[in-house]
Amino acid sequence: MSSVRYETPLPKVARIVLDRPERRNAQDTGLLYELNDAFDRAAHDDGIAVIVLAAEGPHFSSGHDLREEDPFGALDGHRTVGTASGFTRPGAEGLMAREEEVFLGFSERWRDIPKPTIAEVQGKVIAGGLMLVWPCDLIVASEDAEFIDNVVAMGVNAVEFFNHPYEFGVRKAKELLFTSGALTAREAERIGMVNRVVPRDRLTETALELAARIAEQPSFALKLAKRSVNAAQDAQGRPDAIRHAFALHQLAHSHNAQVHGFIVEPDFMKRFTRG
Repeated sequence: MSSVRYETPLPKVARIVLDRPERRNAQDTGLLYELNDAFDRAAHDDGIAVIVLAAEGPHFSSGHDLREEDPFGALDGHRTVGTASGFTRPGAEGLMAREEEVFLGFSERWRDIPKPTIAEVQGKVIAGGLMLVWPCDLIVASEDAEFIDNVVAMGVNAVEFFNHPYEFGVRKAKELLFTSGALTAREAERIGMVNRVVPRDRLTETALELAARIAEQPSFALKLAKRSVNAAQDAQGRPDAIRHAFALHQLAHSHNAQVHGFIVEPDFMKRFTRG
C-alpha cells in the first residue's frame, strides 16, 4: 500500500494511518481502496480487538481529492466490494454507481465492522473526511481539530454518508449545512460528536490508551455491544434517511451537470483551484 500504513503498536490493537500528508490526506480512489483493504485485514484478524484510524501530517483529511485525474470516472483497475453496477455507464447512472461503492458503500461497511473503531483526529476534517471519521465508534480529537462540511457551497445537499442528524441533532446539522460551516473540537465534544479532546502532543497516546483499555474486554461481548447500539440508531430510521439523502445528492449532481456542465458549482471549483 502506498497511501495507507498498517501498524500494530499494541497487543490486540491495529492502527491504520492515512499517509498522503503532501495532499492533506485527500481521498483519491486508490487511497479509499487501500483503506478498505486495511480495515478488512484488521477485521479478519482474530488477534485484533480494536482498530484505530489515524492520519499522517497536520490535517486528518481534506476530503475527496478533486485533483485526481478522473475523480468521478469509472473504477478501472479496482476490484469492487459492493453490489453496485453500471460503473462505465454514461451520465447519472455511472456516477451514482461509483458513489454507492466508494463513498456511501465504504462508509456503511466500515461502520458495521464487528470490532470497536477509534478515529484519532487532528487538524482539519473537511467534507469527505467526515465520511472516514463518522463510521468510527469513538472519536479522540486534538484541540486544534476542526470539522467542516462545505458541500452546500458546492451545490450539493450534503456528503454521501448523511449522518449529520445522528451525530449532533437536527438544529446543529442544519446550521452546519446551511452555512457551510465548521465545528471546533471542543464544540464537537460538547454536543456529543467527539469523545475526548486532548493536546496535539498527547493525541496518539490517548487514542492508544483508550484502545488498550477496550481491548481488555471480551471480544464477543464487544461485538454484541456495538451491534446493539448500531441497531438502536438504525431503529430510529437512519438507513432510510441516508438512502434518501444519497438520492438527493445524485439529483444535485445531475442538476449541476445540466446547468453548469460540471457536477458541482463552478464558483466553488474556481475558489478550490485558486486555493
